[in-house]
Order: sequence, then structure tokens, then C-alpha cells
Amino acid sequence: MGQVSAASPPSSWGNGSPALLIGSCEPFSGKSALVLGLARQLMQRGIGVRFGKPLAAADADRDGVVDTLTAADELIDQDVRFVGRILGLRDDQLIAAVHRHSSGRSQRRLLDAELSAGPGLEALRQQLVAASPGLTLLEGPGSLSEGLLYGLSLVQVAHGLQAPVVLVHPWNDSDSIDPLLQAREQLGDLLAGVVLNGVVPEQVAGLQQELVPALERLGLPVLGVMPRSPLLRSVTVEELSRRLNAEVLCCRDRLDLLVETLSIGAMNVNSAMEFFRRRRNMAVVTGADRTDIQLAALEASTQCLILTGAGDPLPQLISRAEELEVPLLKVEHDTLTTVEVIENTFGHVRLQESVKATYAFRLVEEHCDFEALFARLRLPVAA
Repeated sequence: MGQVSAASPPSSWGNGSPALLIGSCEPFSGKSALVLGLARQLMQRGIGVRFGKPLAAADADRDGVVDTLTAADELIDQDVRFVGRILGLRDDQLIAAVHRHSSGRSQRRLLDAELSAGPGLEALRQQLVAASPGLTLLEGPGSLSEGLLYGLSLVQVAHGLQAPVVLVHPWNDSDSIDPLLQAREQLGDLLAGVVLNGVVPEQVAGLQQELVPALERLGLPVLGVMPRSPLLRSVTVEELSRRLNAEVLCCRDRLDLLVETLSIGAMNVNSAMEFFRRRRNMAVVTGADRTDIQLAALEASTQCLILTGAGDPLPQLISRAEELEVPLLKVEHDTLTTVEVIENTFGHVRLQESVKATYAFRLVEEHCDFEALFARLRLPVAA
């Protein structure tokens, strides 16, 4: 894998910090996991690492109005701080964003017909020049088009900084190549490689043997093929509670449990028990009146029990859930709506848990080979 074409390396390693962009063609493709794994390998080689996002996400409690780097601390979003904490980066190794993405700010830029990055992109360039030697990893927006209104799409930043790009892209079948071909056309020689993610585990070997050589002949150097991970797609009980606007009936201190699978308790209890035994780390959705199913679910690998419909759970159910430390959630939605919300949450949450980060390190190490990328970057080797 990874026959990267020769190209000029980033700016001098002895003067400032060159940048490598980590991007994707669609949101929630696995950029943060790749950043963590790649950064760790760089640090193991003795390469200093900095990390940031040119376009920061809006915080939930504030509609960002800061345009440039006048308040650097405010322009480092939670994802950047999480990655920095996991990697042990100092504050001065976190790159401040140029703009904060928010609906209010987007409307103002649209009404002003303002599409440039303004002085912020130059400020970003100056941060790189002033940095200590090493490599700055910059995480791009969710897609190739996101950020165009700010002049900060992945393609715009790549060309503005003349920085190479690694794309992480979910792979389902051969139709998955179309966005990558579009990216190749827009990035040209700046496309340094792609990592295929979310591949059905049983298909990884065949993809590597048959399709990877074809992709590379099309100018898409493949640096890795990573299998789908239920853990990385998982969601906390707290996030499910928030999205469902649920009432937490017990075990509020266990909302950090991770849910990997979803089960619906709408069958007879004997069938349910057999089904539950085959699942792990479940969220079980069932009617508030199905005490038999609820008690059966508590004896399985259940991370939370979500009750729908009218009625309140029996006291003995709450007592048993508290004894087993399984959160009970009560929602106003019907079962179908509840299931739709949960299914739309899997794989669409940001990587913010340490256990996921630890797994990401291993996943990238086992399934990616960055030697061709490192050769292109002409990384210095620690003495």
C-alpha cells in the first residue's frame, strides 16, 4: 500500500512547522481517530506534533462571533482539546482556529457575500512559521465543500498552505470511489494518500488484494484499510439521553457507559432472552408495560434500558436496575421514533472518550502503513 508520488516536501523542517491536512469527503468518517494514531506514530519517531482545526465548530452554549485570532483560547474547540489531552500536548501545541463555524456567523457572511478567509488564513500561516520544528496536523471540515463560505474548505486550505492531504473515507462498495476521484481532481498532487475506513471486517483482506492496487493505479495511494469498529461507532448513554430528551430514572452516575448495539424488546420473553444473549453492550428499547422483557434485558449485556409509551416502571424494576447499575431512561416518543433517533446517533458522534482513543491508537497501528507518507514528508529521524 501507499506508493505516494514524489513531490516537494513541506517547508524546511528547521524553520517553523509544516502542515499535513487530515480530511474527509463526508462527516464522521474517522478523522479524529486517524489523527490520534498518526500523531502517536510521529511522536514515537521523535517528531514534534501540533494539532488544530482551521474552522472550529460552534460550541453548544454560544453562537460564535469571533472572526480571527483575537481570542485564541476561545477558538480552540473541544475536539482539539480532547486530542491534545490524550496526546499530552502543551497548550502552545494546539493551533487556534481562523473562524468559528456557527449558523449566525454563516448568515452574516452570506448576507455580506463574504467568501474569503480574510486575515485569518495568513494568521494561521504565521502560526506555522513561528512554531517549533515538527509537524502540524490540521483537521479539515466534514466534507470537501464544507467551509467554502468561510474560504476554509479542505481544498482551499490545502492550496493556500501548499500542504499535503490525507483523506479518510468510509468504504462500502465500488461506488464509494466517486468522492475520492472528485477529491483527486480538486487536490491534484497535494493528495498524499487515502485511508479506507469502516470496512466490513471480512472484506478487508479481499479489498487489500484486489481493489487497493486498482485505486493506486487511479492516483489514489492507499495508506490503510481499517475495519468497522462497533466501539468507535458507539455512543454514551448520556448522549442518547440528550438526543431523546429522556428522563433518567436511576443510575445517573453511569451515563458514561458506551452503547454499541440496539435491541428492541417487542417479542415474547423466551425469544428475547435468547436474542439478548447474542448481543453485547446494548441499549434495549421496550414498552413501559413490558416488565418481563425489561427484567430479562437487565440480566444481559445491557448498558441502558429505554422505556417508551404510557405508564411507569414497577418499583422492583428500578430496584433491580440500581442493583445492576443499569440506567433506566423514560421517553415520550413512540418505539419507532426512539429507534430512529438511536440508529441515527451511532457513528455520528465525536470521539470524546479515552477508551475510544486507546482503541484508535491500536486500530491505526495495525491497519495503516505511513512509511510512504513519511518518505514524502522527508521527516527527520531522531538521533
